[in-house]
Amino acid sequence: MDRDKFEDILLVEDEPDLGLVLAQYLRLKGIRVHWSPSAEMALEAYAAGSFRLVIIDVQLPDKNGFELAKEIQQLNKQQAFFFLTAHQQKESRMQGLELGAIDYIGKPFEMEELMLKIKNFLSIQTETIEPELVAEPIKLGNSTFVKNRMLLLTENGKQTKLTVRETDILDYLILHKNQLVLKKDMLQRFWGDTDYFNGKSLEVFISRIRKLLLTEPHIRIDTVYGAGYILVDEG
Repeated sequence: MDRDKFEDILLVEDEPDLGLVLAQYLRLKGIRVHWSPSAEMALEAYAAGSFRLVIIDVQLPDKNGFELAKEIQQLNKQQAFFFLTAHQQKESRMQGLELGAIDYIGKPFEMEELMLKIKNFLSIQTETIEPELVAEPIKLGNSTFVKNRMLLLTENGKQTKLTVRETDILDYLILHKNQLVLKKDMLQRFWGDTDYFNGKSLEVFISRIRKLLLTEPHIRIDTVYGAGYILVDEG
């Protein structure tokens, strides 16, 4: 793979029939995809290229998909993931979500459903934003949020790199600062549906963002149970 080549998706799927068909289907839909049938090949491809989304089958012949995701995160903490699996146990799905997965898709799945989830994610990443807004840091108490660099800077100079989804969620909460943001609206915007496990994933990301804001005495994220969240700025 050309080291300078940028693609939409790295697909890691060991079943040759499914991998080939899925890769061809996505390409027909205009998605740039590189298919790797093993974790080892996926790591080689990842090191040589750049991907907006990595889709990983949890059960790979040479490595657990969760282990592969952790290795990729060591290379790029901000990398976005989907997991594919034939196992639907709650524990397995929660493990994937705890790793920061954007979605967890059970087999068998409809190609059209997967395509909608992918397009929903990719469209959020490419929304048109005015250049001055992209470059303009946003103050959160004594901290500074720099969206286009996916950074949260604290008063003491510490820089925290955010994931893609953490950046999107924090930006959306800031946009609606001191207003109730409905959970169902956030799920539809970022995941495309209000599935139970997507709700759990959102809770994980909210919890992570809360921890990053603990040093801010006048900034907090309140939960309005049964409704949604409010980013409160008392400054």
